[in-house]
Amino acid sequence: YAQKGSGRRSAYYTDYTFAVKNEDKLVTIAKAYSGLTDKEIMEVSKFVNKNAIEKFGPVRTVKAELVFEIAFEGIGFSNRHKSGVALRFPRILRWRKDKTVDEIDDLEEIKKLIQ
Repeated sequence: YAQKGSGRRSAYYTDYTFAVKNEDKLVTIAKAYSGLTDKEIMEVSKFVNKNAIEKFGPVRTVKAELVFEIAFEGIGFSNRHKSGVALRFPRILRWRKDKTVDEIDDLEEIKKLIQ
């Protein structure tokens, strides 16, 4: 999912919800707002504008094609996310243009990080 930011970023999609694989589906795991350059934000915004498949108010559902590496401070179980997992203080580490959606992490691998 993508949503436009606020202030000077209000014209661009800067707020993103990320997912991991759970068998043959994608499930949400985190929302992040920081980590991309202004150039990358403009590029992602263009992608969202061209590839939105659903609209829920300000939120856009987009084709699952872009892959990002997410850093976080902690991880735990959560009832809030469909994945059952929540990342603490998530941020975008980098845009992985060299990866496809088929290569993203699996939910079971993520759950192994919880101690």
